[in-house]
Parts: sequence; C-alpha cells; structure tokens
Amino acid sequence: MSSEEPRSRAGRARGTDAPGSVRTLERGLGVLWALAGLQGASLSQVARAAGLSPSTASRLLETLRQQGFADWDEASGLYRVGLRAYQVGMAFDAAQALTGAAAAEMRALVAALGESANLAVLRPHGEVGLEAAYVYQVEGPQLVRMFTRVGASAPLHASGVGKVLLAPRDPAEVRAALSAVTLTPFTAHTLTSPDDVLAALTRVQEQGFALDDQERELGVRCVAVPVRGAGGEVAAALSVSAPTSRLSPADVPRFLAAAQATAARIGARLGWLG
Repeated sequence: MSSEEPRSRAGRARGTDAPGSVRTLERGLGVLWALAGLQGASLSQVARAAGLSPSTASRLLETLRQQGFADWDEASGLYRVGLRAYQVGMAFDAAQALTGAAAAEMRALVAALGESANLAVLRPHGEVGLEAAYVYQVEGPQLVRMFTRVGASAPLHASGVGKVLLAPRDPAEVRAALSAVTLTPFTAHTLTSPDDVLAALTRVQEQGFALDDQERELGVRCVAVPVRGAGGEVAAALSVSAPTSRLSPADVPRFLAAAQATAARIGARLGWLG
C-alpha cells in the first residue's frame, strides 16, 4: 500500500519482452483457444484450427500438456482442454462473483470513512509460495490518500490483507511460503522472521482482524478483516488504510467495526450464512 505518487511509476516498461517469446505465447494461447472450440481433436485438426504447422502445434501442445492446460488420450490420439485451464476459468468466475458482491459495499464503506478500501485474495506464487493480490479498490476522496494497482501483490508478512489471508492456513504451509520469499524489512516495524509472523497470525485468528501498523510504509496504518465465502472459508481480505494522522490507535475500533460490518454484508452476498 502506498501513498499518493505519480501514476507513471506504476507498471512495467514496454518493450522488455523478447519478441520470440511473445510470439510463442500468442501461438500457445491460439492452440488452447482452438482446443476449447474443438473439444476433442487430433493433432492435425488442432494445427489447422490454430493456423500452425503440425510440428509447431505438436511442440506447443506438449508444453501445454506438461503444464496441465491440455490432455492427450493415448488410446484415441485426441487432445482436450486440461484441468488447469478449467481452474483458470473457475478462478475468473470466482473473481467476478467476489468483486460483484463487494463493489457497492466497498463504495459505501469509503463514503462512510472517507478512506481507501481494498480487496485482496491469496494466490499461488512459484513452487510453494503464496502471495496476496489486490483484486478491487475504491479510492478515498482525500487529496492525500492510499492507493494500489489492481493486480499488484502485497507482502504477506507486512500487510494487513496478507496476514488475514495467511491466518487460517496450516502453519507448516505458511512457514514454507514464508521461507520461499525474502521477508523484506520495509520499516523498523516490519516482522522479518517466520516465527514472528506465525505468532502474529495466531493473534489475527484470535482477534478476527489484522493491523498493519506502519509495517509496509512509515506513516500508513491499515485495518484488515476476513471476507467469508459460502462455506465459511476466508475468500478474501478487506482492508481500509489511511495516513496515521487520520487513522490513530484511537480510531482503530471505529474503522474496524465499519470494515467488519462491510465484510459481513459482502459475505452474505456470497452466500455465507454465519
């Protein structure tokens, strides 16, 4: 989470990807799209539908198969869309449902508090890693306000949303995820050892919320609460952040109550009956 700064600093510079790599990705996505339309198809059918030579289509299909995005039935010789592609589609549906349920409630929260609100989910990162990713934001009306890019990640050890999302996970899984990344000391308040983070997560579980008290950026405080899905699982984390001058320790209970009420309404829209 960052305070107001020039927008031009966000994002990556263009033109940094090798043209050949981009072309290969385009062709691979074309093959996957062809598979989606054909359902079950031979190599020649896939190649024809994707506008590629059989040898090129074969190489791309093998890569997709190894990554779980395509399946090949040896008996019939036919290719089909793989489970991982289905999971991507399901993730899109889930994200759409989540942001659809949260949008109006988050706008009301921002109107009530006058500060920015964010929604984040947990997603895989690398082999055993995890990361918190922002999927929706409503910016506050203040001249100096907190903002982040949708799609950007938040450090698990130094963010309210990260701690809320990690808290219900198995401690062994959390330790592995924390060990897979560098616990960067952003400020003097940042937790930089897995043991300290795990202890903080226990407190989050007991209290039902997380507080980022200048752990990511000096002068910024954040209150985060869980948003529960239909089965009671933590589907996302909702946070409200502000400069410490506008979110003092005395203000935390008011911000927390508003965030928890909003999270409960979003959860109800998702089907949670708790």
